[in-house]
Amino acid sequence: MDAVFRALADPTRRSLLDELFREDGQSLSALEERFSMTRFGVMKHLKQLEEAGLVVTKRRGREKLHFLNPVPIRLVHDRWVSKYAEPWAAALSGLKSKLESPMEKIFEIYIRTTPQRLWEAITDPEIRSKYNFGSRINSDWTPGSRFEMVNPNAQAPLGEGENLEIDPPRRLVQSMTALWSDDVKNEGASKVTWDIEPVGDSCRLTVTHSELREGANEELYGGWPMILSGLKTWLETGELLTTPGSLMYT
Repeated sequence: MDAVFRALADPTRRSLLDELFREDGQSLSALEERFSMTRFGVMKHLKQLEEAGLVVTKRRGREKLHFLNPVPIRLVHDRWVSKYAEPWAAALSGLKSKLESPMEKIFEIYIRTTPQRLWEAITDPEIRSKYNFGSRINSDWTPGSRFEMVNPNAQAPLGEGENLEIDPPRRLVQSMTALWSDDVKNEGASKVTWDIEPVGDSCRLTVTHSELREGANEELYGGWPMILSGLKTWLETGELLTTPGSLMYT
């Protein structure tokens, strides 16, 4: 968390996050145009934001695009803010919940666990229910198979889709159609990619939610920071995340 607080302490870095909040997935050249400093200066600030996990990069062709990653801010919320004032928490998490993207959203988190254990937590229905708003994911986890998201308190499935790529314990790619409300049903199918990379005694988990239409309903992707925070909490402590909202369907 120290790296997050150091990164947020600088007004220029906060301004860079504001720019990515306004328009996600920008190149260095696009960001450089909005600041009265050298290209090297912008690069230096972006590097610190990357090291803090607040910015995630992805190459598209020859360009390196920068995406705002709200998960560390969600973790600050879960560890401190929600203990004292939920209105403050709501304002803080607004940074993650009001993001809009024409193409994709990228969420990254580090979890002290093994790739095998992390894969199990993603694919096991009982474990999944512990951090996914009480919902289970049922599937036989073979390429081309179907999956269904169900909840004991819901009368119908909350989501469904197809497992496009299965490479345990490294990568899972799924098409997903949300069904929990009429608004998200109208959005149609999108794609969710889970990438697991071992880093020392931990894993870097990157979730990419792509093929979203421009201005897509934020219900489709706004819950990822809380889901990933709950996943980290359960794997590292064995406890459930009880932040208001994290158990909304249980």
